[in-house]
Amino acid sequence: MAVLRINGGKRLYGETVVQGAKNSALPCLAAAALGRECIVHNCPDLTDTKAGLKILNALGVETSFENNTVITRAPKCLSCSKINDELMKEMRSSVMFLGAILSKCGEAEISYPGGCSIGARPIDLHLKAFSQMGVNIREEGERIFCKVEKLKDAKIKLAFPSVGATENIMLLGVVSDCEFEIENPAREPEILDLRNFLNSMGGNISEGKNGNLLIKGVKALGNTEYKIIPDRIVALTYLSGIALCGGYGEIKAVRPDHIKLPLKFLEEAGNDIKCGEDYIEIKAPRRMREFGIINTMPYPDFPTDAQAIFMAASLLSKGESCFVENIFENRFGHIPEFLKMGANIRICDNSALVSGVKRLKGTELYAKDLRGGAALVVVALSAKGESIIHNTEFIDRGYENIERSFSDFGGEIVREG
Repeated sequence: MAVLRINGGKRLYGETVVQGAKNSALPCLAAAALGRECIVHNCPDLTDTKAGLKILNALGVETSFENNTVITRAPKCLSCSKINDELMKEMRSSVMFLGAILSKCGEAEISYPGGCSIGARPIDLHLKAFSQMGVNIREEGERIFCKVEKLKDAKIKLAFPSVGATENIMLLGVVSDCEFEIENPAREPEILDLRNFLNSMGGNISEGKNGNLLIKGVKALGNTEYKIIPDRIVALTYLSGIALCGGYGEIKAVRPDHIKLPLKFLEEAGNDIKCGEDYIEIKAPRRMREFGIINTMPYPDFPTDAQAIFMAASLLSKGESCFVENIFENRFGHIPEFLKMGANIRICDNSALVSGVKRLKGTELYAKDLRGGAALVVVALSAKGESIIHNTEFIDRGYENIERSFSDFGGEIVREG
């Protein structure tokens, strides 16, 4: 298995370009099954992207993927309404295909999705919404059977602004003769990107009062050419690495407006941040101040996906930072690895108190999930000596050649095996 070998303890200087957003590309690929020919630019070259293309192929959709552009050609009728267990377990976002398959076939069969072990991620909100829309649902063990008798108008109030549930409702309802309203929808930039993608194919999804999403079904979707937004979490990973190691960096092809609150935390900790329309410059002090209290919450608040990455950035700070994880109950899997490097962290329930230390030491590390794995890379770049990171397959789910990007900043990082 591949490992990342990192010789840390050096300041970082340089620039890099941010890849397309994984959490936008995957639901847009699911949506492509509803159209005809779709040309999707800025798709990140990730294992999750390839898993999504495998699912499309299994459904009868022709695909090609070259130079970060995916081309899909969907048949009028999908050849299959079932996703096998192996493909479902490859990634969490496989559940996004449920709404698209139901819309196209009128029935679907899937197993519960896989992905990183960061806590329970039930899809009950998806299924409850589908039921309100007119879908009959039957669960047998690990398998879910869905059948559309007849879709009906519905006003769906989500108990939690679930990204996945919001996306699945859009995918099921966009091609129909019904109207749907989603109360308390997710508001992440990736939600807007999927909405824009569907509308570019001829969909009719708009924002109503109080941010509710209004879906007016259309008869069919057509062709489109579309560019995926930049990945905000990847951008924050590079910024956190520079903030922890010190130095200067320019992050290009990014949307600063998508990460306003994290940028504010970086500024308040002593980093000099300058933003343009599509770039961010950061000049880091030799040692940051503490972050204070960071609570993970749905957008536009602090993203749970950046919790481990910002915790990494805080390990050498001058004071104490508190991280409160409100989204996933098992998202502190990176902390034991941080402690091996000399970090000072105390955990109490869903909170982690980080007291900054003066130095960290390189060691052998094991990634346990996607974002925690990226956080290990950030810490290893700052630690004195050599670190070896195992389980790189987690990192590769969301980062397109992370070693090349940090090498752009002068980091000594190579992939072996």
